[in-house]
Amino acid sequence: MRAMILIFAMLYSASALAQDKPPAAAKPAQTKSKAAPAKQKPLSIAAKLQACLEIDDATKERLNCYDAIFPPNPKPKAPAAKGVMDCRFIKEEDERLTCFNGFAEKIPKLPR
Repeated sequence: MRAMILIFAMLYSASALAQDKPPAAAKPAQTKSKAAPAKQKPLSIAAKLQACLEIDDATKERLNCYDAIFPPNPKPKAPAAKGVMDCRFIKEEDERLTCFNGFAEKIPKLPR
């Protein structure tokens, strides 16, 4: 009985020691340069869509901007667009652009 308790205690302590984190290696000190640019937060989908609205309307460039956000995936029978992501299923480019414009124009202006 004592042998079992002794073995159990040794195994328990060994497993507890194995779970400890090894000491952290010293990291070299990094100094921040004043000339280093600040990190910019990634733009939200709404901000990206609003940026596309700044491109001339009814142009291929605006459609390309929208397509960069939501890559087109045309379907023979595209469902009625219930959301901006559904516009990517429309095959005809003019209709797809109109669809994207409709949703992008409804987004309230975001603070910069």
